[in-house]
Amino acid sequence: MPLTPEQLRKLPKAELHVHLDGCLRPATMIDLARAAKVDLPARDPDSLRRWMLVDDARDLEDYLRRFEVTIALLQTPEAIERVAYEMVEDAQADGLRYLEVRYCPTLSSRQGLTVEAAVQAEWRGLQRGTRDFGVKTGIINCALRQHDPAESLDLARRSVALRDHGVVGFDIAGGEAGRPAAQHAEAFRIAKAGLLGITVHAGEAAGPESVAQALFDCGADRIGHGTRLGEDPALEAYVRDRRIPIEINLTSNVQTRAVPSASAHPLRGYLARGLAVSLNSDSWLMSGTTCSHEYWLAQTELGATTQDLHKMMMNSFVGAFLPWPEKQELVKSVLPELMHGLV
Repeated sequence: MPLTPEQLRKLPKAELHVHLDGCLRPATMIDLARAAKVDLPARDPDSLRRWMLVDDARDLEDYLRRFEVTIALLQTPEAIERVAYEMVEDAQADGLRYLEVRYCPTLSSRQGLTVEAAVQAEWRGLQRGTRDFGVKTGIINCALRQHDPAESLDLARRSVALRDHGVVGFDIAGGEAGRPAAQHAEAFRIAKAGLLGITVHAGEAAGPESVAQALFDCGADRIGHGTRLGEDPALEAYVRDRRIPIEINLTSNVQTRAVPSASAHPLRGYLARGLAVSLNSDSWLMSGTTCSHEYWLAQTELGATTQDLHKMMMNSFVGAFLPWPEKQELVKSVLPELMHGLV
């Protein structure tokens, strides 16, 4: 029998692919909008939650437009710190023990906030959350494909300098089709030389050639989405054989039209062929999901077995951008609980 949503929620999990600007609480949005004098498309939390849910996007670009609403609210250190703190609280409620939060801090510069101030505020919120709720956290800074490569290079340098403020990784997001990550290769070289983990959004709105660029031009340690990787069996085998983690996002892939339905997602084939896949939510607000709900979908829509769930949960912990001793301790701490919960 499939595990219930409540059982899945209680199991220890790690989330490696979720965006800060996609996880604001509607009630918090209303508070922040009032303070910032920003108009919102709805005035009460329930209506705002429904409006922010992206169930009408034509493609990835359309899906991303909703983020303009939340980015407008993340222009002060106080707002960023509050949202980061609340993310950790919500993560703990969903059974997460480790959380990597990704965001492009330059998006918070519209009123003069620096990248450094934005990241420091995010880290303060995450650290307070860790102290209060016991969830380990890390920051992944995102460059954006639509930005000039010089901006990505600048962000990479700043991200390396912010390693002591929780930055564990570097990524590139934004509209993928027609915007090759290879144009930002120098930024990734700087980030990798600065000892940051590298994850790249690839293979969602573009084909396996995008995944190849992530690997060979950008030095990716993990692949975000990788939905179309299976179109190139040789490249898929390369990723499998080198145990390169794939950050799967079922709900958002349906919303961006990368797949027609959750049941049509290539995750089933990836599991059968032995890829190191993990399940992630991408955006709690815009996708109306949680990490545990993604596991529920894997069970109910794709026939994931208990063994599959165990593999994906362990892959999430093993794929984390954590120092190896910390990762070993984390895996050791959750393994008995995970095994017991899956029996």
